[in-house]
Amino acid sequence: MTLRTPVPKVISWPLGSINSDGSLSWSEDDNSIRENMLNILLTRPGERIQRPEFGAGLLKFIHQPNNETTRNLIAGVVKKSLSVWETRVQVDGVDVTTAKDNLAEVHINIRYRLRHNQTPASLGLRLNLGV
Repeated sequence: MTLRTPVPKVISWPLGSINSDGSLSWSEDDNSIRENMLNILLTRPGERIQRPEFGAGLLKFIHQPNNETTRNLIAGVVKKSLSVWETRVQVDGVDVTTAKDNLAEVHINIRYRLRHNQTPASLGLRLNLGV
């Protein structure tokens, strides 16, 4: 028998979305996970006072050359930070490729599974390295 815990309901990130009744909006299921994954990836370590080790710091790759070494470093940082900070998912793979329409930009595609039900999902984002 496998115990499956439901995905908790959390306040939507970023804050600011207020429902018509004046309450804060809440994210559920995969939206909550995706919001948290983006929060992890875009937060610089040291940015949170009470949790200075939190975050992947993807923005530190801005002004780095768009080459295989940089793309491999980005993939490694994504995998490591999500495995530490987003325990609701199992990362299956991270692909970092050069954007065809902009050589200074990379596409980051994260393939993952929700731990509570093994549903596969993916998250994609673009990062402009600015070089």
